Amino acid sequence: MKFKKLDITGFKSFSEKTTFLIEDGLTGIVGPNGCGKSNIVESLRWCMGENSAKSMRGSGMEDVIFSGTSNKPSKNIAEVLVSLSNDNKDSPLQYNELDEIEIRRKIEKDKGSKFYINGKEVRAKDAQMFFADLST
Repeated sequence: MKFKKLDITGFKSFSEKTTFLIEDGLTGIVGPNGCGKSNIVESLRWCMGENSAKSMRGSGMEDVIFSGTSNKPSKNIAEVLVSLSNDNKDSPLQYNELDEIEIRRKIEKDKGSKFYINGKEVRAKDAQMFFADLST
């Protein structure tokens, strides 16, 4: 399995939907201090099931939601979607027939977060085990 794409909306410094394509070979994140490089990596970890607010550099999990700036209002929802290519058919058994798998995590203020695999709501443990089974 290979990471293909990362969609980030309302997560930390990403107020608008931002898409990162992960092409074959080496993909790097380059930019000046304070531009959000670590937020990209954190969004990936969060979507893969990270539950520690402290390791996400926050005091609570809702701190991952875009908090606003002088130019942009705060958001009530943060969402991260990871698209995976399953061309080699080496995913967990229940997804092996699929060519592409999407893992999505969404959090709303005062409602907590939810995980989805290919649009179907799953438990946090299911999403975490999906990636654990891949040894990522």
